[in-house]
Amino acid sequence: MKNCKTTKFSKNLIIWDFDGVIADTEYLWMENRRKLLKKYFNINWDLKTTNHHLGGMHWMTRLQTLQKMGFDVDKKFEDEATQLDWQVLSKGISLIPGIEKIFAHTEIKQCIATGGTKEKTEAKIKAVHIDDIFPSDKIFLSEMVAQGKPAPDLFLFAAEKMDEKPENCLVIEDSLAGLTAGLAAKMETIAFVGSKMNNNDEYISQVQALGIKHIFKKMNEIYDFIFK
Repeated sequence: MKNCKTTKFSKNLIIWDFDGVIADTEYLWMENRRKLLKKYFNINWDLKTTNHHLGGMHWMTRLQTLQKMGFDVDKKFEDEATQLDWQVLSKGISLIPGIEKIFAHTEIKQCIATGGTKEKTEAKIKAVHIDDIFPSDKIFLSEMVAQGKPAPDLFLFAAEKMDEKPENCLVIEDSLAGLTAGLAAKMETIAFVGSKMNNNDEYISQVQALGIKHIFKKMNEIYDFIFK
């Protein structure tokens, strides 16, 4: 990609979430878990409710959340869901339109901080052909820290490893858990709500209630926010 050398951007590091931001995939993973909750517990959650409770989390945090709600789940539940995820991933995924323009600004540090497992995250990155932009030393996972999102640990860890202070970082997130984590890390945090699951007034209201000031439905809008 072309190296763009001129920018007004005041931050040194962009920290990306993957699912729902780099690719519109979060709804796929949530749908798989929704189906399993119906299968094993006869819980008739819709996709919105499933996302509200489980979206943007590491698998261990999801299990803990379900356990606190009274569901008798263990790692076997998440393993089965992950097998469904692999079936979906094998069919292919695509980048959010317009995001490559931001990736092209190689004068700015960029990394990914996600709740996904190492194997699955690397597969997703390869599937959308950005593994040259995000090699392993620019990928940070919830399993690397004590607590995943909505705790700030992962973003703070990513910033430390990328040799940047929190105040010099921009977090781009879609989930309530991820946005909460970005705010808790004292980083500038913006919301992308252009995914199939989040592009609605009710969800945007929930994002606004967190105190997020900058909310975007298109990646080109985020590009303009950063560079124009």
